[in-house]
Amino acid sequence: MYLIGIDVGGTFTDGALTKSGTILHSNKTATNNFNLSESLFTTLDKLLVNVSDTKLIERIVISTTAVTNLLATGNVEPTALVLIPGYGLPNSYYKIGDYTYFLKGVIDFRGNETEEINRDEVEKLIKEIKKLKIKRIAIAGKFSNRNNKHEELVKELFNKLYPEALVLTSSSISNQLNFSRRAATTYYTSMIYHEWNNFVDNVEKALEARNIQTEVHVLKADGGTVPLEVSRMYPCQTIYSGPAASTMGGVALTMDNTNSVVIDIGGTTSDISLLIEGEPLHASKGAVIKDRFTHVDAFSVTSLPLGGDSQITFTDDKIGLDKRVGVAACFGGKGVTVTDVFNTFYELEIGDYENSLENIKSFADKHDISVDVVTKEAINIVLNSLETAIEFMFKQWEKEPAYKVWEVVNERKFKLERIIGVGAASTAIVPVLAKHLNVSHFIHEYSPVANALGTSVTRPTINVNLHVDTENSYYSIEPGGFFDKITNSFEFNIEDAKELALNHLHNTLKERGISGYDDEATFYMEEQFNVIRGWNRGGRIFDIGVQIKPGFINEFTGVADI
Repeated sequence: MYLIGIDVGGTFTDGALTKSGTILHSNKTATNNFNLSESLFTTLDKLLVNVSDTKLIERIVISTTAVTNLLATGNVEPTALVLIPGYGLPNSYYKIGDYTYFLKGVIDFRGNETEEINRDEVEKLIKEIKKLKIKRIAIAGKFSNRNNKHEELVKELFNKLYPEALVLTSSSISNQLNFSRRAATTYYTSMIYHEWNNFVDNVEKALEARNIQTEVHVLKADGGTVPLEVSRMYPCQTIYSGPAASTMGGVALTMDNTNSVVIDIGGTTSDISLLIEGEPLHASKGAVIKDRFTHVDAFSVTSLPLGGDSQITFTDDKIGLDKRVGVAACFGGKGVTVTDVFNTFYELEIGDYENSLENIKSFADKHDISVDVVTKEAINIVLNSLETAIEFMFKQWEKEPAYKVWEVVNERKFKLERIIGVGAASTAIVPVLAKHLNVSHFIHEYSPVANALGTSVTRPTINVNLHVDTENSYYSIEPGGFFDKITNSFEFNIEDAKELALNHLHNTLKERGISGYDDEATFYMEEQFNVIRGWNRGGRIFDIGVQIKPGFINEFTGVADI
């Protein structure tokens, strides 16, 4: 059976057809950032040429910049954020964008309603938003993860008075504590909901036209996958899937416990992530979208605007770097790029080596400087930029709990041992950077398409968060914003809570058509608190977290020997 991974990057779309850890075929296609679907299907068709029967395709996983591009460019319709913040911080603290509105009404931290929603106020607000013709609405109430009554009421009124609008509630998108993160997650989800669903529609139609009926997933920011159909409701989970693809690609190539930095040097940008004893470091506060923390689980990564196709410039008698204009000269381009200077100085003989040398000579002659000055100064800029970026990331990584725990357990400072190169330009740059930093490096034959490899073999992930309040005889579940009653409040204990969480995990996996991972569920949070009334215990509160952790599908045990 075949696995297909497609990584739609900013410069190239990589595709890999794999079987038993071997890449049977791979290709690179220039990404059309104005039509990502076209790049995806072109790459898919090139892979399908090598498949005798589409029924032999076991799984297709897609990594895409669709959501990242939408949010970065702002090429979306206006979105209204309706907040019910209750008491506490001033309303201005929660404001996002130009259309943030506030309603009265209070739910306390136990889920009790202490102040009702004013229906007249809501109806007046709906008329105002309707007058502005804003058709994307995000609703978030503080502690709606404990009781979503207010959110549902406001949504009901919107649906009645403004049925043509899209209305999403925070309890259905991210039913977790931390009001500001939940509000931001819901806001950005509403903003890109239609565009993402159009993308999913296009993918499904294209697969149907190619007579492909198989499991199709999208790579998430946490290095796991989500079924394509399920992603319709959670598009923000797919943001930063590119850096996640490069991280998982680096892990897939090495499969060991060495402390490493993965650097994916693409044509336009370089993505940097950290592996602690072979495990990717996660961002404990969630992904940052437009300077806002969210409830999107993600790796702790950074992107640097420097890639193999970054142009070499000469301004004010100084060598410099500029954004990508086209491909490197050694691959048929007309300018001088980062790849060309490394190719020339280190005689790497990548692509048309003579074309790199010729273009650099012309560049040097034009500015009356030597080839040696061009290459040395450009290389120093690249190496110093990457080194500075890595040093900055280590300062950020040091704040992460997992990083601190490693140092406490091992009773020593974390030490970088290796750089793993991913992406087409890594072959030229990473060995030099590693020597510059006095660490080892790892470059594999599959490094140029490691993103697609990592994408194809990454397994589904899911977190289930359960909150139980036995005094009030209810529980809530994330994902989905599910609320229900418990019947055995007095006898309910932590083992009952764990069993309930596991049952919801298994049911969610079944609903999503995911099998084979039930036995790999692990608990990452088990907390219980007594509720005291006078001298007696009035009840208990339980918070349970259970997950299918990021990793690889069971069939993948590492790349086959080349």
